[in-house]
Amino acid sequence: MAKHSDPGAHRQPRHRSVVVYSDEHTHEAEHERAVHHELGRRLARLLSVSFEGAYDPQRTYDSPPYFLPTDTVVGLEKAHRLGITTTADLFGGVVPAAFIATKAITHPLVHDTAAAPQGWSHEFGRRVRDVVPSGFTAFTVSDAHRAGRVMLEQGPVRIKSVLATAGLGQWEAATEGELDRALAELSDDEIADSGVVLEEQLEDVATLSVGQIRVGELLASYYGIQRLTSDNAGNTVYGGSDLLVARGDYDALLALDLADDARIAVRKARTYDIAANDCFAGFFASRRNYDVVFGRNSRGLRCSGVLEQSWRVGGASSAEVGALLAFADDERLKAVEASSLELYGHAQPPPAAEVLYRSEDPEVGWISKCVTVKAYDGN
Repeated sequence: MAKHSDPGAHRQPRHRSVVVYSDEHTHEAEHERAVHHELGRRLARLLSVSFEGAYDPQRTYDSPPYFLPTDTVVGLEKAHRLGITTTADLFGGVVPAAFIATKAITHPLVHDTAAAPQGWSHEFGRRVRDVVPSGFTAFTVSDAHRAGRVMLEQGPVRIKSVLATAGLGQWEAATEGELDRALAELSDDEIADSGVVLEEQLEDVATLSVGQIRVGELLASYYGIQRLTSDNAGNTVYGGSDLLVARGDYDALLALDLADDARIAVRKARTYDIAANDCFAGFFASRRNYDVVFGRNSRGLRCSGVLEQSWRVGGASSAEVGALLAFADDERLKAVEASSLELYGHAQPPPAAEVLYRSEDPEVGWISKCVTVKAYDGN
């Protein structure tokens, strides 16, 4: 289990309420906002406190609320102003600088004197080198070109915008000309501010998620598989996650009957997690999720590694919180299978599902978001 960088994480509860905190610059679709509030109610139940909706910066709270931020909280000063000082204060994470919450940290720079933002950790790159895909991060166009040329000697390269999500903002390059055209899609300012990732291109890809959540006295660890579905416009989008969740730390998860790839994913995610704790002063998170990819490179070798981290509420969080509620309700439970589901159109949720949202969202049309939880039988 990763050690946590906040010694107050196990202190006595000081919260009387749970609130949802959204940065003023963050856009939320109606269905996302509704689900965040439903998760806030469930977190309040876990903590035996009240749920008081969206955080009101003009209000004076009797005691600092427990926060459900809709994104990673950036800046220790900002977190402290809100009253977030340890993992006991939020469902999510706090980073001292914005780049630390992105996939930019996964890879080293192309050389030790390459440009990097203040707070960059060369040590982190060395610590995770064997648990991430081959690749580099660059913060200048010239460093990105240099990194790309180095990687092209081994095979095709995938170029990733750090700001893009859901598989968008990615290009494949097999030649220097294709590399130049891909990098031209990104502005110099974006690369300088956020970085660009260049990774070895993999084929026959499968991705597992590994995570750990702590709320109050409850700690759980999981691995899972993401599902894809078609949205109302026919686009392939995230359709939910199926998780196997163990009560306790990663050792409790590894004690279950896991497939070999799941074990590899858990161990690599744990190494990445521990390195993040050790290398980024001030970082802490009560919700930690890591995407671990498996695939074959251009030389036919099977590879695996952590692609990126998520230290904020995510698509699987309804299943995560559902698992914690099951553990809270039955102390005998050691593991559960929990799934989050996102169903577009008028598809009916499964009979056993608990519906968090089912309506016509102005932006995406009809969508149902629900969760199922059942005891793990070991098969």
